[in-house]
Amino acid sequence: MRILLKNGRIVSPLNGLDGIFDVLVENGKIKQIAKRINCEDCKIYDLTRMIVVPGLIDMHVHFREPGREDAEDIESGAKAAAKGGFVAVAMMPNTEPPVDDPLRVRFVVEKGKMTDIYVFPVGSFTKGRQGKELAEMVMMAEEGAVAFSDDGFPVSDPLLLRRGLEYLKIIDGIYLDHAEDRSLSMGGVANESYITAKLGLKGIPWISEAAAVARDVYIAEFTKSKIHIQHVSSAKTLEVIEQAKARGANVTCEVTPHHLVLDETHLETYDTNFKMNPPLRSAEDKEALQEALSSGLIDVIASDHAPHTRDDKEVEFDVAPFGVIGLETTVPVIWDKLVEKKKITVERFVELLSVNPARILGLEGFGKIEKDGPAHITVIDPKKEITVNSEEFASKSRNTPFEGWKLKGAAVLTIVNGKIAFESF
Repeated sequence: MRILLKNGRIVSPLNGLDGIFDVLVENGKIKQIAKRINCEDCKIYDLTRMIVVPGLIDMHVHFREPGREDAEDIESGAKAAAKGGFVAVAMMPNTEPPVDDPLRVRFVVEKGKMTDIYVFPVGSFTKGRQGKELAEMVMMAEEGAVAFSDDGFPVSDPLLLRRGLEYLKIIDGIYLDHAEDRSLSMGGVANESYITAKLGLKGIPWISEAAAVARDVYIAEFTKSKIHIQHVSSAKTLEVIEQAKARGANVTCEVTPHHLVLDETHLETYDTNFKMNPPLRSAEDKEALQEALSSGLIDVIASDHAPHTRDDKEVEFDVAPFGVIGLETTVPVIWDKLVEKKKITVERFVELLSVNPARILGLEGFGKIEKDGPAHITVIDPKKEITVNSEEFASKSRNTPFEGWKLKGAAVLTIVNGKIAFESF
């Protein structure tokens, strides 16, 4: 199929492209970029007043297959990703059983090939995600793992973390770090504060995250290894990361949409769709995250899409599982609450959701729109108004904290290798 995208504003910071252009897509590639292109046998999209960006990448999702396909499987997760504007995702290994050996990595790769997007597996850092023995990371990389993590579980043994980071240097690999000192979290379920005390909930203090990040980035700095801090939630953690970057440590970090626009006051209804780990922090923490986003300190926005069934979530707050879904709400939430309000520019949006994830994960052919490059493209209608309705999600799960929100700005076209993965005009 030949596709002609007309009159859209192309924003591709990596190659300095920002303006109104036509884009011709042919045989999976970007054939031409010009002010005016004519094509008689093309499928034509008039994208006047729309934004055309390099295909978005979510580098932190959970698709639950194998083991919990009732909450999400690779097929349904990929459909949710495409609907949300994502051409590629990095799938965390905390499945049942975990993706901790080459055969399970191959399973994810092959299942991913059956979908309309790219599903890149993240392999386990330790066997069984138990934090006791390193997994076969080099062999998993050979099968297609793009990074390694025990996401959901921190690696508590500092010597094991050091050895694993040294081992990863063989393949120039990267460790995606769920940084948490569980002895400081003390089995908590929400941010430790006067609100937690008022609600009668056990607290998780910010120090459980910040202290773990400090330890882990120092180990990465000592070993000259690459480390990426997942789902940063507190201002104090940002201080640690800023200092580490200033010292020259090879550290990057991400933040989620829910930590950017929500805070602990949303817990007052005891709605378990606001329960995640790390927890929603204070309003001051939320503002600090937004400032770090615009300053460039934070590298990536990732959804941490964590599906759970209604039966799992509709229980007492203390016993409900952590996690919320986000693939289908990330673009509208970030566009409405940050781009529209000029907290970040369109260019910064593209860096956070396409350029930097591609760079950090080493994904060739992603992160820019250029002639002869792969046609991975996301089109955003900045004026499209939506009301979040989880019953209309492509995801199998409904555990969103944004139910009923009215938002402006959404993905309307997702193109992967020149093929339409999703469209909604």
